[in-house]
Amino acid sequence: MEENLKTPEEILRLQPVDIRTYSPLTLAYIGDGAYDLAVRTVLVNQGNCKPHKLHIHCSQLVKAAAQAKALEGIRDSLTEEEAAVCKRGFNAKPGTMAKHATILDYKKATGFEALIGYLYLTGQTERMLTLIRQSLDILGEP
Repeated sequence: MEENLKTPEEILRLQPVDIRTYSPLTLAYIGDGAYDLAVRTVLVNQGNCKPHKLHIHCSQLVKAAAQAKALEGIRDSLTEEEAAVCKRGFNAKPGTMAKHATILDYKKATGFEALIGYLYLTGQTERMLTLIRQSLDILGEP
């Protein structure tokens, strides 16, 4: 019996788009969510825990300073295309700034999130997860 498997794009009724037309802040928006979900998944996989403790731990890993440190650690392993996406995110002009981050860390974090968003939206899931794993290693997360 043959199963009729649908792709996520079909199930969600996603329209084809030209990712090059997306602003780096849009890429960072979706990248923030993808990175947060990956980090939460890693933390939950470490064992059952109270949600508040998970939230505190996750917040430490997804804050701008941590993302900036992660980006610095993975920078040498990025392709030219990936580095260009990070640069676009870094140079973007956001309407707001994080309360608890330096401007430099916030800009680096935006570049990091733009990269994650770009990889996610272009279907490069394995590469995205590889870079996230490397980032967590840099941040000392098992």
